[in-house]
Amino acid sequence: MNIRTYILRRLLGLAPLLLAVSFLSFVIIQLSPSDPAEVAIRVNALTPTPELIAEVREEMGLDKPFLQRYVTWLDRAVRGDLGKSYVDGKDVAAEMRKALPPTLMLAATSAALMLACSIAAAFVGVLFEGRWPDVLLRGLIFLGTSLPAFWAGLLFIWFFAVHLDLLPTSGLSGPASLILPAATLSLPYIAAYSRLLRNSMVQTKQQNFVLYARACGRGRWPVLRHIFRNSLQSSLTGLGMSLPKLVAGTFVVECIFAWPGLGRLCVTAIFNRDFPVIQAYVLLMAVLFVLCNLCMDVVSAMIDPRLRERGRR
Repeated sequence: MNIRTYILRRLLGLAPLLLAVSFLSFVIIQLSPSDPAEVAIRVNALTPTPELIAEVREEMGLDKPFLQRYVTWLDRAVRGDLGKSYVDGKDVAAEMRKALPPTLMLAATSAALMLACSIAAAFVGVLFEGRWPDVLLRGLIFLGTSLPAFWAGLLFIWFFAVHLDLLPTSGLSGPASLILPAATLSLPYIAAYSRLLRNSMVQTKQQNFVLYARACGRGRWPVLRHIFRNSLQSSLTGLGMSLPKLVAGTFVVECIFAWPGLGRLCVTAIFNRDFPVIQAYVLLMAVLFVLCNLCMDVVSAMIDPRLRERGRR
């Protein structure tokens, strides 16, 4: 199976999955014990009376059957209309488009930092396997895995911003304001991904083709490149889950560093019970997970043709 056929088959299988994701995103909000009409009335400082609640429910289309409301919402969502905010009446899609670039900037910086540090740590672990650099590295990985992101962020603020007065602590004011949030967000992923890649490379190092390459007189770095390439399959799967988690997990970091992104927008919507914003955020994150996994599967299939043959069977 060539790569185009593989991608086409995966795209065809994506349609029912995205439909299921949209249905779950709609159902989760509908299961809330709060009446959206009453919430919309209260956040606008009005007194909810039965007549007013009935009028608002009719305006919001909540008096219609469930499936009809879902089809209407899905049709609007496909066209880019995610509804209006209950709090200020602003267009949800416009608010999310405004908050998306800072979140993507933070996630991209964290991903670049994660990849650079993880690959470097994995190479050090393979080169010095069983020796003190490897032992020290595994200890640091364990520490990074066990350290919560919010606590790491507070420690970074205390040391680099308060104690050394080197970096800003909040807002998006320039490149320097990216350093602390990106380091905080990427820290647990660096620990997890470097451990995954290091273990995969150590296992690949024991394969017969590595012994054969060394017996043929290949140098250390060409052999390490072969080990690295043949160790990427399991690591790419982990990376496919890490990239959307970087975006979805920014809400803690954005709240700590007052970052004007999607996570902070969603947290504010949760406190205000702004259901359209929460629903749009859940849908966006779910679609992002699905698309990132698809991209990683395609990259894995390009690296290892055996995966394409397995998908045909």
